[in-house]
Amino acid sequence: MSHPHPGLKPPPPLPEGGLRVVALGGLGEIGRNMTVFEHAGKLLVVDCGVLFPEETQPGVDVILPDFTSIRDRLDDIVAVVLTHGHEDHIGGVPYLLRERRDIPVVGSKLTLAFLEAKLKEHRIQPRSVRVKEGERRRFGPFDCEFVAVNHSIPDGLAVAIRTAAGLVLHTGDFKMDQFPLDDRITDLRAFARLGEEGVDLFLTDSTNAEVPGFTTSERELNPAIEQVMRTSPRRVIVSSFASHVHRIQQVLDAAQQNGRKVAFVGRSMVRNMGIARELGYLTVPPGLVVETKELEKLPDHRIALVCTGSQGEPMAALSRMANRDHMIRIGEGDTVLLASSLIPGNESAIYRVINGLTRWGANVVHKGNAKVHVSGHASAGELVYCYNIVKPRNVMPVHGEWKHLRANADLAIRTGVDPDRVVIAEDGVVVDLVDGRASITGKVPAGYVYVDGMTVGGATEASLKDRRTLAEEGVVTVVAIVDADTGALAEPPDFLARGFVHDQATFEAAVPVIEKALAAAAEEGIGDAHQLEQLIARAVANWAFRSYRRKPLIIPVIIDA
Repeated sequence: MSHPHPGLKPPPPLPEGGLRVVALGGLGEIGRNMTVFEHAGKLLVVDCGVLFPEETQPGVDVILPDFTSIRDRLDDIVAVVLTHGHEDHIGGVPYLLRERRDIPVVGSKLTLAFLEAKLKEHRIQPRSVRVKEGERRRFGPFDCEFVAVNHSIPDGLAVAIRTAAGLVLHTGDFKMDQFPLDDRITDLRAFARLGEEGVDLFLTDSTNAEVPGFTTSERELNPAIEQVMRTSPRRVIVSSFASHVHRIQQVLDAAQQNGRKVAFVGRSMVRNMGIARELGYLTVPPGLVVETKELEKLPDHRIALVCTGSQGEPMAALSRMANRDHMIRIGEGDTVLLASSLIPGNESAIYRVINGLTRWGANVVHKGNAKVHVSGHASAGELVYCYNIVKPRNVMPVHGEWKHLRANADLAIRTGVDPDRVVIAEDGVVVDLVDGRASITGKVPAGYVYVDGMTVGGATEASLKDRRTLAEEGVVTVVAIVDADTGALAEPPDFLARGFVHDQATFEAAVPVIEKALAAAAEEGIGDAHQLEQLIARAVANWAFRSYRRKPLIIPVIIDA
């Protein structure tokens, strides 16, 4: 198994007839999926998503893949192929199209509809190319065949890419539910046919590679959802991802059977369900869905609400209900159904919401206490099936954190793939397929690019470090009026503190520290204001740490008297 080496250099030029694969996101994290394929001087991009920030990234809205390595080659991009419509696969497309508007964007009907709704907000009209399973399309030197896969959003596709260097099969996000709600199963016959032809490189979804067995079928959730609709004494509030059309279909059907009307709450939910309904992915019985205003006329036991916020996001409807900051007042006898997974890292936010809702008297039904969610990704049993059907010559696990990629690599090896041909790469690691062998040949930049309000890439690691300091340690501004001739303080300095401990008297002890630093500077003939500011900042920082074990952000201001 080839492991990333910390000392990787930029890669050499791609050998004639070779294929280069670089993930700019999605390896070592769950999110910002983006893979760039290079062959015969042209680039094909598969997916371009966003990653959602963690608590250590305050003020960041989303995180993008790093386009640095392809920025001077934007004109070589022949297409962006989207495997499915989730944010972590399409959220970065607007930012890529800002850099070159006319890149063809390829995807299935629902995926493009979700993307176009998103691009409207960015005022971009894309060059959309709609494809469906079973189709083959050529983009420059890449001959792409699209294969149906089943996932937690309809219309998912795997993509088989044929080039002179060999055949690559990229699964996208997938699972192998044998009884999906839309009867559109993962096309293992196509996987087998491609396997017969000979798959040179297999990129597989690693998210659930650590989970043994098989992912449960969506249909097995029906009884639990139906029971909530039937037995809840008052309203039912369902929270789900705004893209999980099938889960919402199950909720609508159960509400219909039990005489409840349904209202959608939350902008993304209303928008996406409108799109899904228009395109025929969501079947809404006539008269079932009503506006929120209509609900006031109905008794509580005839009401079901569908809202976003299953991940405990602070602004989403559910958190606001838990905080009593929403027009929907949760009360005794209401049932809240969390029909979703816990994204790793969000657990504490979700438990906070569950506790908040319970406190107001709600009965909270979630995957911990009922069968109300199944994953959208293949578990180990399904992945092993795929390896045995496809019999790939080389394997590169994608879409997962380190532990997922590693577990997926081990599965491939257990099915008989040569360990030397299983490549675990990280974001930015360059994998070349030459003469039928995949190997790591270098590394390109693939850092986090932060979107912060209207700025892209403006926030850096350093500014986030300042924000964390502000959040945890506070800030102290020192205003010192210095006599230009003597270099000494003309009057006592002013201290303005925010989020740092104690009162004005606290800082009296810092005055001699500043005087001492200025005296030392005067002796060495340092009179430059900027240098003096640095000296004062360092002296006050040391004093704050010695006296209070705190490291506030120090902002020194020197005024010449």
